[in-house]
Amino acid sequence: MINSFVHKIKLTFGDAEIRTRVLFVVGALVLFRFLATIPIPGVDKNALASFFASNQFFGLMNVFSGGGLSHLSIVMLGVGPYITASIVMQLATIVFPQVKQAYFENGEAGRAQFIEWSRLLTIPIAVLQAIGFLFLLESQSVIGHLGTLALVGDIAIVTAGSLLLMWLGELVTEFGIGNGVSLIILAGILARVPSSISQTIFASSVANIPAYLAFTALAGLMIYAVVVVSDAERSIPIAYARAVRGAALSQGAATYLPIRLLQAGVIPIIFALSLLLVPQMALSMLSAIHVSFAAGASLWYTAFLSNPWQYGAVYFLLVVLFTYFYTAVTFEPHRVAENLQKTGAFVPGVRPGRETEEYIGHVVNRITLPGACFLGLLAVSPSIIQGLTGVTTLVLGGTALLIAVQVILDLAHKIDAQVSLREY
Repeated sequence: MINSFVHKIKLTFGDAEIRTRVLFVVGALVLFRFLATIPIPGVDKNALASFFASNQFFGLMNVFSGGGLSHLSIVMLGVGPYITASIVMQLATIVFPQVKQAYFENGEAGRAQFIEWSRLLTIPIAVLQAIGFLFLLESQSVIGHLGTLALVGDIAIVTAGSLLLMWLGELVTEFGIGNGVSLIILAGILARVPSSISQTIFASSVANIPAYLAFTALAGLMIYAVVVVSDAERSIPIAYARAVRGAALSQGAATYLPIRLLQAGVIPIIFALSLLLVPQMALSMLSAIHVSFAAGASLWYTAFLSNPWQYGAVYFLLVVLFTYFYTAVTFEPHRVAENLQKTGAFVPGVRPGRETEEYIGHVVNRITLPGACFLGLLAVSPSIIQGLTGVTTLVLGGTALLIAVQVILDLAHKIDAQVSLREY
């Protein structure tokens, strides 16, 4: 196994095209990390650190910003607006028949139009998020009072930073290896690890050693569970009818239909975070224009988000509900059953058509429950681990871990595919 791994590494860096792609990815991520260190004007670093230390929810938002939010950098929104725009467009394929037709029936041109609409939708989403975050940070004294000109300037800077990362991610997808947006998020997650470890080492004492050992064991179990669950699937056997061609009778082939346990990926977590964030941003903007009830409601909601048990319970339920919702929206048993019937395929022991649709729907609903509960536990795992080990300086975020494992596995598979292509 070691020899095979070394051989793959040699082939990866020995091939000029693969080496160029890998170096392009590295260069793009270095540029992103440089941009993430440039703060917007007027940031109080002490107030910013205190704000993130007391609010775990915005620590999760920092994951999807690629680490830029914790520094209030010019790319503080990260690729979040683009991800949100892509999700909205996916939902639009269900609500609006025209969008569905453009995406599914117009081939490559339809997909290109779909991507273009996602880019355009990213702009207003980024502007609204920038306004909400700036008002919120101003209300928490993280940044000073912003006049009209300064506010417009900061909104323009933050929006442009998000669009720049969107463009950079698409360049990485086209000229590098892997999904550029996912790699940007991964770079932000990995960039936080050294500082977190160093804080833990300097703050540690002999009495805390058992807690750190327990934390290490829990981290190992979580990594193992994420790797296993990420690749877990339920295979539905599929057979093809025998075909008669002239006087010859050909044997029908047999295959299977894979149904992934994590059918929705991390999308339900993004949905839940967005839903929890919207009231905070709306109340902050209303407070800024001196709406009477908004100030008290904003303080109450901030206290709610700061309470790990209340916020964790609501967060878990939202992730489970959105997992079912997104799976129902994106996976259509009717379409799958129809395609199987058109190609002469069937599930052994199940009649084609409506019975096949009901069978596939039953299987999807049954495996969605453990997948949804697993996603919910990952989402609230930081609170659970803090309660069990007492370790607060080194928190293993389940959401960040899930993203990191899935992106690394996907990147490894794509590099392996490129190497195998060169070998044969």
